[in-house]
Amino acid sequence: MSDQNQGSQSVVVIKETPPIADPGPLGLAGFALTTFLLSVHNAGWDRGTGLAWLGYAFAYGGIAQMLAGMWEFKNRNVFGATAFTSYGAFWVGLALWVELAAGHAKSAAQANNDLGWILLGFFIFTTYMWFWSAAANTVLLAVFTVLEVTFLVLVIGNFSNSVGTVKFGGVLGVITAALAWYASAAGVINGMRGKQVLFMGKPLIKPAQNA
Repeated sequence: MSDQNQGSQSVVVIKETPPIADPGPLGLAGFALTTFLLSVHNAGWDRGTGLAWLGYAFAYGGIAQMLAGMWEFKNRNVFGATAFTSYGAFWVGLALWVELAAGHAKSAAQANNDLGWILLGFFIFTTYMWFWSAAANTVLLAVFTVLEVTFLVLVIGNFSNSVGTVKFGGVLGVITAALAWYASAAGVINGMRGKQVLFMGKPLIKPAQNA
């Protein structure tokens, strides 16, 4: 071996990956619109087919929100990645259930029972996400708080076959959507201006230093 390079120093070049744009406002917007459309139906306010939400459960609340979750992985935001990917999958799964399984129900009560178990599963998931949303900001905590109550009311309404309870859950869902839209709008304008223009608040739980 030639000793021509003996004594020479190695140079290590570190290439810093540029950050990506915040995917949070997109994920929140997709969640908000789909939640709004289904909740309007649950509340009994629409006069259409009742399926206006279905396509958007695939495209916006589903695919777009899951993409936002993937980009949150890139940003090393485990909370955002878990939330957006999971709720995006919730919308796709719910739409698939309507398309593939709901028609096989022998009665409305049987279909409601299916929905009750689906919603109960996501109520459980939302419970621990609600707790840790307190480490994000006040507005996100508000979104998860109302969402938690919405899931609970819808679980009760579907298991008990109570139309009035499901309608109340629909009203709560519209409030959830409004809060999510606000959080999305705040993420857009605050990110563009580089400062807090729309109120988001501070975390109630102090996150870890390396989070």
